Amino acid sequence: MNHPTTETGERSGAPAEPGEGPHIAYVYALGRTGAALEGAAARLTGVRGGALRTVTAGTLAALVSSVPADAFSEEGMKAQLGNLTELAEIARAHHAVVEAAVGSATVLPMRLATVYLDDDRVRSMLDERGAEFDELLSLLEGHAEMGVKVYADPRAAAGPPPPDTPDPAAPPVSPGRAYLQRRRAQRRTHRDAYRAAGAVAEEVRSRAAALARDRVVHRPQQGELASGPGENIANESYLVPADRLRDFRRAVSAAAGDVPGVHVEITGPWAPYSFATPPSVEGGSA
Repeated sequence: MNHPTTETGERSGAPAEPGEGPHIAYVYALGRTGAALEGAAARLTGVRGGALRTVTAGTLAALVSSVPADAFSEEGMKAQLGNLTELAEIARAHHAVVEAAVGSATVLPMRLATVYLDDDRVRSMLDERGAEFDELLSLLEGHAEMGVKVYADPRAAAGPPPPDTPDPAAPPVSPGRAYLQRRRAQRRTHRDAYRAAGAVAEEVRSRAAALARDRVVHRPQQGELASGPGENIANESYLVPADRLRDFRRAVSAAAGDVPGVHVEITGPWAPYSFATPPSVEGGSA
């Protein structure tokens, strides 16, 4: 999880919920002012069920809700790192707002737990980096993020084990020699599967580049994060024009063909998290 982005200060100026203590401004996404974001704010709720609002500066607007200052300050979020249930709820609410907003307008998603002391600080951020955000919004407009992962699975490449019935015409083989032969075959299969996966990953990049506007390379996933069979050897995101999503999926899917031991996983379309640059603020980093 990303650490929260916070601003430090002596007071909290975000609108407070009735009957609660000081609040700060939680920012979900940035976009251009207009009915699309206003409508999204009116129909959505954010973290801990907070009502959404827009904070505007010039032609830009931020989707914001109020959250308790004690729980969402930098120290408060550090204390919540050990509560996986609470963190999962925050993440679900955050991503639900972003995904719903993407369905209405072009937005720059913010990283989880991006907070500011008050709405005035949010406006200042929009003013200070307005040109940069406008350029990013222009890049993302009419595009969606697609994820592509390539997996190497030597076990699938090996196929079913040979039958136990020996060939009567074959010369006898000692147990030790038979064991060495099996080990050599396993190593060859393992090596060949990874070579094949590497070749497929290169073909994926070539095909995707012809259809995508931009690419971001992520660290391969391991353990529970790697949802596909075998080992994830390539994990990339592509920014694809909305009218080419079907072509992109078809072209990338064909890259693996029927190569044994290689699996290509395509996900999306997603909100363009990989291509959005969150704001840099004092007092912490996301």
